[in-house]
Amino acid sequence: EVLSVDIGGDREDLLELVADPQVLERYGIDNTELFTLISNNNQLVAAGNIDTGAGRMAVKVPGLLENMVDLLSMPVKELDGQVITFGNIATFQRTFKDPEGFARVDGKPALVLEISKRAGANIIETIGKVKAAVEQAGEQWPESLQINYITDESIEIRDMLSDLLNNVLFAVVLVMLVVLSTMGLKPALLVGLTIPGAFLTGILILKAIGFTMNIVVLFSLILVAGMLVDGAIVVSELADRHLRSGLSKAESFSRAAHRMAWPVIASTATTLAVFLPLLVWPGIVGEFMKFLPATVIICLLASLLMALLFLPVLGALFVGASPAKQGKEKGIEATAFGQGYAFVLSKLLAAPGRTLLMFFAVLALIYVSYGRFQHGLEFFPDVEPDAAQVLVHARGDYSVYEKDAILKLVEQRLFGMSEVREFYARSLGKPDNDLGEDVIGQISFQFIDWAKRRPANEILNEMRSKTAALPVSLEFRKQEDGPTQGKPVKVRLSGPPEALGDAVGNIRSRMKSIGGFVDISDNRALTGIEWRVEVDREQAARYGVDIAGVGSVVQLVTNGLLLADYRPDDADDEVDIRLRVPLENRNLDALFRQLVNTSVGPVPLANFTRLVATQKTGTLHRVDTLRTLTIEADVQAGMQVDERLSLLKSSLEDAPLNGIKISYAGEEEDQQETMVFLINAFLVALALMALILVIQFNSIYQAVIVLSAIVFSTAGVLLGLLVTGRPFGVVMVGLGL
Repeated sequence: EVLSVDIGGDREDLLELVADPQVLERYGIDNTELFTLISNNNQLVAAGNIDTGAGRMAVKVPGLLENMVDLLSMPVKELDGQVITFGNIATFQRTFKDPEGFARVDGKPALVLEISKRAGANIIETIGKVKAAVEQAGEQWPESLQINYITDESIEIRDMLSDLLNNVLFAVVLVMLVVLSTMGLKPALLVGLTIPGAFLTGILILKAIGFTMNIVVLFSLILVAGMLVDGAIVVSELADRHLRSGLSKAESFSRAAHRMAWPVIASTATTLAVFLPLLVWPGIVGEFMKFLPATVIICLLASLLMALLFLPVLGALFVGASPAKQGKEKGIEATAFGQGYAFVLSKLLAAPGRTLLMFFAVLALIYVSYGRFQHGLEFFPDVEPDAAQVLVHARGDYSVYEKDAILKLVEQRLFGMSEVREFYARSLGKPDNDLGEDVIGQISFQFIDWAKRRPANEILNEMRSKTAALPVSLEFRKQEDGPTQGKPVKVRLSGPPEALGDAVGNIRSRMKSIGGFVDISDNRALTGIEWRVEVDREQAARYGVDIAGVGSVVQLVTNGLLLADYRPDDADDEVDIRLRVPLENRNLDALFRQLVNTSVGPVPLANFTRLVATQKTGTLHRVDTLRTLTIEADVQAGMQVDERLSLLKSSLEDAPLNGIKISYAGEEEDQQETMVFLINAFLVALALMALILVIQFNSIYQAVIVLSAIVFSTAGVLLGLLVTGRPFGVVMVGLGL
């Protein structure tokens, strides 16, 4: 859902014919007769053509119902010379179909139009077109009709894209400041052109292959900004040295590009080797993150062309020798930082063996410390949401009005919180498989700006405390951002149907005893009964009644017997015409008092039927052909999914459920898939980098020395996680490594 339009209005139209069963009995009119009568008389018959030899003329028999007068005056039966019409046997009213739910916005009745964009469509453009359509249609609506946009994701996306674009620009400015401070104005400007050139090339290629400008692409531009200037700096620096030695501009840049071509290509190739395996990242996470390696690879290739082709040509035209700076001619040791660095380096090189042992000891200490004191594992970082919803769970045969009354109780407890806006409540008449079979209603709301409110977890905890005394089960869901969808904990149980229900109850009890699991739900079939009107076929045959005749009588008491449809002048869609009994007769007691016209006259339905209450049949779920039930849960704020799930697995290993196959889906499944892929991608990247370095240096020893930086830098990442108290993020930290 990208946008909701609160437009207010009515339900679907219905033309309802209310007939007293005693009137139908007095005139001897059968339901089947009424159905056949209207069907045969609500037609436009194309009767062919008459060819007189002097012309050819089409002949039609128009008989479509165009208004209520046509229906009221339609003859039903002739009795003692008197024509009985529909107006004599039934009353008519233009009404609405029975409601399947109710909607309220900020406590007021509303009709809400929820709109989702197609896959691949531009969300900002889509919402703009929706708003234009609403404004155009609104010109024909009454002035008293209030129109509100209660959800508009384009605003959040515009803000997010704007922030990321500012971050991209800020990253470029920082890179340029560093280059200016070390190279001088003209070389820095020449190097700086590499960034917009590579960005422009990358964006054009991404558009050509069908990628959209999204959050991951902009994040990738921030990530790659510092890498783009590496080759250009190397070529420009060597060209500057040649210029100061007296060579011409063209000769200086030509020699620099030729001399540094292979080192620059090798440096870029090693970086590309890391990102190439990420192009085949599988699963939902791969679909989400595929933009990152593609953007980085394209921009790096563009920067390589800029450094080896564009920069030498441009430099030969405009750049002259830069004046000698302190530290430029004499070396970096001329600066205070350089002197300190040279002193430390000389001391370390004086005892290389002890230095190496010291570094290995520090390295081992970091790895051991992280193994003991690490802060757990997380799949994807928890982002502060802009919206949330409350799902109301209840099991039982509740009417739509009872469900709405329960929802109102929850709504009254939560309404009026200052940190929440656009309070949208909706009761559900039918089960929604996406939300859960036992969900009878949902309340969606937007948070105010994050800088002016508490964290979402604190607000939701306050909501939990306000609704704790209500006799219903509530589930609080935060807005889902990133590749994860649904609750992070999903436990699947497969086995004999008669044992699955007890197994689900067992695991739910264990989750509660372990603690940390919240909003636990499962997809067991809803408890309840359904009524079956069983027909004694032998007895019914004696009266000349079939199943269809019984069904039409039952429909009079339930939703009404559909006779036909017509399209009135004031409606765009066809309107159903349904025959029903009066409201006071729409119950189970009145059902068996209904009379059925038979060969021996009107006979009560109870003469050849009986009403049987049976267990309601719910939705059956199978995974790999096995009957399966799924338990879903979230974890409390501050706790980690991996840690809670490990405790549950240990409990199941200590006391297994016999005959039940247990598997784990959701975040656990995605996490394992991502971990395996990233480890394999890491090994493939190492192999590719080693191959490139060996080709470049023609020495395995030097390649191993360069690759040893990975071991030390990985230790630095783990040390940073220890110091900051952050868990190891499978997606983001794994990708960073």
